[in-house]
Amino acid sequence: MSEVIITRRSALIGGAALPLAASLAATGTARAAAPMQTSAPLPFARFKVGGFEVNTLLDASMIRDNPKGIFGLNVSAEEFGKVSSDNFIPTDKTRFFFTPTVINTGSELVLFDTGLGGDNGGIVAALGSAGYTPDQIDIVVITHMHPDHIGGLMTDTGPTFPNARYVTGETEYNFWTTEGAEGGAGPLVAKNVKPLAEKTTFIKDGDTVVSGITAMETFGHTPGHLIFMIESEGSSMLLTADLANHYVWSLAYPDWEVLFDMNKEAAAAQRRKILGMLATDKIPFVGYHMPFPALGYVETRGNGFRYVPASYQLQL
Repeated sequence: MSEVIITRRSALIGGAALPLAASLAATGTARAAAPMQTSAPLPFARFKVGGFEVNTLLDASMIRDNPKGIFGLNVSAEEFGKVSSDNFIPTDKTRFFFTPTVINTGSELVLFDTGLGGDNGGIVAALGSAGYTPDQIDIVVITHMHPDHIGGLMTDTGPTFPNARYVTGETEYNFWTTEGAEGGAGPLVAKNVKPLAEKTTFIKDGDTVVSGITAMETFGHTPGHLIFMIESEGSSMLLTADLANHYVWSLAYPDWEVLFDMNKEAAAAQRRKILGMLATDKIPFVGYHMPFPALGYVETRGNGFRYVPASYQLQL
């Protein structure tokens, strides 16, 4: 005679199942299983920063293998594995999110970055879900010129945002149109960015895009990487672009080297500086590659940080 072991968990599950089983036995019928549905996160999220209306747009999301080949290049596989396990994430796969942001200031519609473009990106569809059309965009701001930020600038017939003017960093533009033109994002810059040069304003640290939106230089991820402080009616938020490319393997451990950082030492230093400011001042931020909707906070933890996803704080 076999022994039956009942645990607290199995008892709870079994107890919950009894009424359903009894009901099915009484009727003699059961519904066919519903088909599986693919995951479909909402393509936009909306919240307020003072008098500004902020929308994060899910341009794309994709799974990549071998995250250790991208993050934590300067730490052992054992350390990478322990950190991953402690944070309940696998070591063999990761999911990337690509999140442009559009801000309605009340007088202008400002889009930050344009996604992957082509067959991979969905910036126009995401804009449409948020209630906007490409011709309504007044200003397009490019934080830096990696392909996943400039891919949506052009369509097969011309500029995606026909009525917009453009803003980007002077240092970033000069790098990709001169020194970096032979490799990296250079060819895509030549195709998508350079044709817009006459409609582009080139900015530096401390320059404003419009009142309440100020550029901050955080060189390292790319030679001219910019982030932007958003301020309205006493409230603030930081758009951090690619300052940290993963909420654990980059944000929580800012000294871990990231494959995509062109100057790894400078990028790590900028992460520590900016994340420390966010934690101290308790300022919310939007990170381009954070888990969608990409809005959260930073707290200090040990020698690093912890990502705290926002809930309803900016929806009150």
